[in-house]
Amino acid sequence: MACWANCVAEHYVRRKPLDLHLDAAERRVLGSLLEKDITTPDYYPLTLNALVAACNQKSNREPVMELDEASARRALRTLAEKGLAGDARSEGRVARFEHRLGEVWNLGRRESAILCTLLLRGPQTPGELRGRSERMHRIEDLDELQLVLQKLIAHDPPLAVLLPRQPGTKESRYADALGGEQEAFLAGQTASQTATPADLQAAPDAGSAASANAHALSARAEQRIAALEAETAELREQLEKLRQQFDTFRAQFEG
Repeated sequence: MACWANCVAEHYVRRKPLDLHLDAAERRVLGSLLEKDITTPDYYPLTLNALVAACNQKSNREPVMELDEASARRALRTLAEKGLAGDARSEGRVARFEHRLGEVWNLGRRESAILCTLLLRGPQTPGELRGRSERMHRIEDLDELQLVLQKLIAHDPPLAVLLPRQPGTKESRYADALGGEQEAFLAGQTASQTATPADLQAAPDAGSAASANAHALSARAEQRIAALEAETAELREQLEKLRQQFDTFRAQFEG
């Protein structure tokens, strides 16, 4: 079993995974493995019991889940098939499990902390992300956080996505791009901008496959441009507020 999982994982590491889609259990298992690797390295890799307990924590989890061992095993199996997790190569009779994100995506400590926070707690504002990720890695300010988020958005494949601002809210939220949130974000795009892997496989010939692939790349570019435009607009709004506050303060001081 361990040999099979390792071979599958190594195969997919060499074949860099694209257009990944993880369900809720897979995202929770992957996020929990990544979190424990960072916060409790002495107890990592995790046994199955420890992994289930980490997935079902009451703190630092949104939503709180109740995964059983069977669900965790299924998630581990599919993550291994995608090259993202697998059996740890270690001695001992008790099986232990680890993520493979360092091999697959080569993320830095900052990017790992932010992606982990998104996987475990869902869509969040920049302020929430900065505060909640501090236990894994300290982000000095929101400017540094924005750089990290843009790096995750520009990653191939994209690992984060900027969600449309909801009516009545002042801040935009970010989500990981490995599950359902990015699908909701892309729902408003045209059909030509949302070609899926299934669409590409169904293409009748090489020419149509190339065309579908071009549409998929175009959709990714459009998504990144939209994210940058939204972020620029938000920064301009914040700058204008600061200018107004400064003018008010100066008027009071001069008066």
